[in-house]
Amino acid sequence: MSRAGSAEERAALLGLAIPDYADPPYGGRYGNIDAFHHSGRLVFLSGFTPEDRAGTILHPGRLGADVTLDQGREAARAAAVNALGGIRLALGSLDRVTSVVRALCFVVCTPDFEEVHRVASGATDLLGEVFGPRAGRGGRAAVGVMQLARRNCFELWLTVEADTEPAPDQRHGEKDGAQPRHSHS
Repeated sequence: MSRAGSAEERAALLGLAIPDYADPPYGGRYGNIDAFHHSGRLVFLSGFTPEDRAGTILHPGRLGADVTLDQGREAARAAAVNALGGIRLALGSLDRVTSVVRALCFVVCTPDFEEVHRVASGATDLLGEVFGPRAGRGGRAAVGVMQLARRNCFELWLTVEADTEPAPDQRHGEKDGAQPRHSHS
């Protein structure tokens, strides 16, 4: 693939501060889960939230009460940037993504908040900017929920397709034979 117009190049041009989940290792706050799982060419990422590596949450609370629509979209975008870090952890490069398959977006909101799809667009619009109009557009569900861990207002579960299948020892994030367990941030 040509570097001109690559996903890595577009992410750099957008000025995205994509976290490195290899150093320190992804995990700690949310329990015993993997950051990702490969099945053939599909990569299933764990949920990513709008919090930084130190655990500072962007716009905690509930849409329709504590968090505005614009803040929710910003939080969704931040979660997508974090998911890009998960993709790099799983694949080594954003350029290995051939397609966004599915984005499952959880939006913490009041029962009468009906704009969950507009919040979710903060995440999926960013994926389109990074991966392009074809590879960056997949299926999506935006679901309003009552609560997420640590008062996060948004969580993104992402599935992407890679250009090749991983080696058998790299299906769960193992590097150099180690088997670290991974979780959020």
